Amino acid sequence: MSSTDAASRRQAPGDAASGRQALGDASGQRIAFIGGGNMARAILQGLADAGWNPARFAAGDPDPACRAAIQALGIRAVADNQAAVQDADLTVLAVKPQVARAALGSVSLPPDRPLLSICAGLPIAAIAGLTSPKQPIVRCMPNTPALLRAGVTALHANAHASAAQRRLAETLLGALGKTLWVEEEPQLDAVTALSGSGPAYFFYLMEAMMAAGEGLGLAPEVAATLTLETAQGAARMARETGTAPAALRRSVTSPGGVTERAIGALEAHGVRGHIAQALELGCAHSRELAREFLAP
Repeated sequence: MSSTDAASRRQAPGDAASGRQALGDASGQRIAFIGGGNMARAILQGLADAGWNPARFAAGDPDPACRAAIQALGIRAVADNQAAVQDADLTVLAVKPQVARAALGSVSLPPDRPLLSICAGLPIAAIAGLTSPKQPIVRCMPNTPALLRAGVTALHANAHASAAQRRLAETLLGALGKTLWVEEEPQLDAVTALSGSGPAYFFYLMEAMMAAGEGLGLAPEVAATLTLETAQGAARMARETGTAPAALRRSVTSPGGVTERAIGALEAHGVRGHIAQALELGCAHSRELAREFLAP
């Protein structure tokens, strides 16, 4: 096992961490954001709600609208990224992948300062190539329910990130919901396919169920309410009962009943296999994007 993997293994508790973590001394840290988009604002709002002092934050973004939204939270926002990160204890890279090179090129970070990347698909090696080979870097993959502080985020750190730096990164991402660590960086490609893209899969299923309900004669608002409440209730049952989804499914599927007939149709059309194929393709594409970032 590599030193990076070993560091990740030490940092990774078996259980996911709650979004409401104890602040400890972390709230005294100065945090700077490169980028002030939706995910950055979600983190900042979550931390403010958890009692962090807004004066500890700064954000750099060239877009006046993004700066105005950050300033509405009582946080300093500037157009110059270097001015934002100048005195930070931790810098958060929160930009689109296609502008990550330019964004990192606009700042000069001390080589011992931790960098937390929420930039999808950007490998740690590519980030270090744009900053410093010994830069402490934590890479993570959140998902869009983080905007409601109901997300789940997977993290991985390189060997240069200390235990305290990893804890600080985890505390920040805890403002978005659940957090967990993966032992090897390539596992983030699987995370991207499963939970990063996962909300879209559930939305797709909801969309299909609503349309089918309307096709069976239900009013659109009735089909929508039934679908959304059923989705929420099923998720709560899976989470709160501790029962495996397969067992919960069987408990609803009476022999010879309506549910058995419907599940049989899904199985006959190979839906389970198509879901597996979709995740495999998503994971493969995430790996392709990572290789593109690493290409000279």
